[in-house]
Amino acid sequence: MDTLAAKTYILARLKNELPANRTYHCLEHTLDVYASAIGIAEQEGIVGEGLALLKIAALYHDAGFAVQDHDHEIASCGIVREVLPTYGFDERQVKLICDMIMATRIPQRPRNKLARVLCDADLDYLGRGDFQRIGESLFHEMRTYGVLRNERDWNELQVRFLERHTYFTSTNKRLREPLKQEHLEQVRAWLVSH
Repeated sequence: MDTLAAKTYILARLKNELPANRTYHCLEHTLDVYASAIGIAEQEGIVGEGLALLKIAALYHDAGFAVQDHDHEIASCGIVREVLPTYGFDERQVKLICDMIMATRIPQRPRNKLARVLCDADLDYLGRGDFQRIGESLFHEMRTYGVLRNERDWNELQVRFLERHTYFTSTNKRLREPLKQEHLEQVRAWLVSH
């Protein structure tokens, strides 16, 4: 499998085909998830083929947004099935990558260690210092697409989401969960004061 060619292909496609008003589900998000997946995988002891497939899944997980707005994970898997065999990925590898991508669908339902890492990488920012900045980009995207009307709607959604969200890896439970809980309290406080 030619992972470098598969990476080069999807990064170019994301750069050229993702809508400009996708301020959260954009190339920057994909690269952030890719970097987070590598960092978590290192902590979780994932190496070899598993790491290679995880990296590709991270790069392709939101590629479906270049095709359609809804059920983007299904569209992402369509791209995976169409493109990756041309780079030497076999049927088993394609299925593993699609399983990881489908696990990121909200509510997340990872069924194996690689999927747990990708799910945690996808929402890693919830427990990081750039929570506000990244959250703003998601708020603007959701408002642009008519999902939310205002900041109150956004913060109510954030409280519900943060209350229900769980990290799956021991790495993110240790490194991200405490700050995620602080962010939840900050959003609750905003709702009380507004």
